[in-house]
Amino acid sequence: MDLLDDDAAPGNTPEYTVSELSGAVKRTIEGEFGFVRVRGEVGRVSRPRSGHIYLDLKDDNAVISGVIWKGVSQRLQSQPEEGMEVIATGKLTTFPGQSKYQIVIDDIRPAGMGALMAMLEKRKAQLQAEGLFDPARKKPLPFLPEIIGVVTSPSGAVIRDILHRLRDRFPRKVLVWPVAVQGQACAPEVARAIEGFNSMTPGGALPRPDLIIVARGGGSVEDLWGFNEEIVARAAAASAIPLISAVGHETDTTLIDFVSDYRAPTPTGAAERAVPVRLDLLSWVAQQGSRMTNAMGQRLQTRGQRLRDLSRALPRPDSLLDGPRQRLDVLGDRLPGALTRLVDRQRLCLAKQAGSLRPATLARALTHERTRLDDRAARLAPALERLLQTRREALARRGDRLTPRPILREIRAGTDRLATLSRRLDEAQRARLDALSKRLDSLDRLRETLGYRETLRRGYAVVRGDGQVVTTRAAAEAASGLEIEFADGTLKLGGTAPKRSEKPKPPEQGSLF
Repeated sequence: MDLLDDDAAPGNTPEYTVSELSGAVKRTIEGEFGFVRVRGEVGRVSRPRSGHIYLDLKDDNAVISGVIWKGVSQRLQSQPEEGMEVIATGKLTTFPGQSKYQIVIDDIRPAGMGALMAMLEKRKAQLQAEGLFDPARKKPLPFLPEIIGVVTSPSGAVIRDILHRLRDRFPRKVLVWPVAVQGQACAPEVARAIEGFNSMTPGGALPRPDLIIVARGGGSVEDLWGFNEEIVARAAAASAIPLISAVGHETDTTLIDFVSDYRAPTPTGAAERAVPVRLDLLSWVAQQGSRMTNAMGQRLQTRGQRLRDLSRALPRPDSLLDGPRQRLDVLGDRLPGALTRLVDRQRLCLAKQAGSLRPATLARALTHERTRLDDRAARLAPALERLLQTRREALARRGDRLTPRPILREIRAGTDRLATLSRRLDEAQRARLDALSKRLDSLDRLRETLGYRETLRRGYAVVRGDGQVVTTRAAAEAASGLEIEFADGTLKLGGTAPKRSEKPKPPEQGSLF
């Protein structure tokens, strides 16, 4: 089929609809490339919910879109991943909906690792050997951070998604450090942002955040490569503030994900992990309070029922005393006979002891004790003399050390302290009197301001008739004379106004005009 015939006249050139032309192109491509094998590096991979796999095959100069249908993807021995060098087998076709051609892949096998992925794996192995991926060094995330630092582009949708999610769950203060999220400036700016947040002073004018989120939307390996740089990974590992990485979508993986304290699948997921849901917390607290109240009520009810059950098994108080009362009666009946027998035994023992006593024995015992007493009396006087001499010497030694100087120093110190306290008391009393005087003056000015004389100065007057404040026309007509008080004096109208005291009675409400 010759679609473009330069020799044909314009009027004889056939016309095609868009669908006819797309179908012709599709048949041509599928006829010429019904079976092909393509070697290239896997670019961006997409796995929608339908189960199909959409990917890009690329080399240094070109990119071909590819699709693996759901049935084929389930039979593959190895799933394609971004950065893999593969050999794909399939056929070329077109997708008229987007005016592009693509390869429908029937089989795909690894052909080697791409240059970027090889570099990434080497860097990953190095950092892992240094222990930067060790789970033991990861810090726990705060349950409810006061301030959250976000490292991302200020103009993208990521920051809006994070702020919106935080506002819905639990509003927190957010500090945004703007950075480039792709290109050559990405890695150094992200590293400086992490170090800058860590260098802030807690509680300062610009407070240090309790949690850092490094976020970026999805993209290809080249777009996300800044987050695979070693400078970014080391800055994240050295951060003293807990750090959440939220770079790319759930299928995207960068080096910062391995060294961060928590890896979120998306920026929205990072916001969800950063703070709990406030309403859920309130509901949980209310639920726990209700459970505690119910548990306490049930426990009291169970213990009360247990106590009532045990009380029914206890004997009556009177029955508890029956046995002891009976034993007391029995022992009381046996007591007189027991006392008589005891007296008899003691009398017999006394008679035996009295029979063994002789005057000569007593005389020998008295002589022996008198000898011991004389011996000790003879030794007592020298011992008392030695003790008295020892005490005199100890008293003399202590008396030599006693001087009035420490007492005088203590008296002087006490005198100075008393003078200081007296001076402070006088100053405090004067300050209190000054404060009370100022308060009294202020209250007096307030009284003058709120008094009715201030109202008179604004053009009002007080009307009195027969010594009473007049508030109605009928009262004014019934009065024998009227007296009108202005701010600068009093005017009498008719009759004889009664004398008033120097301080007139304040007018009632409604008497000013």
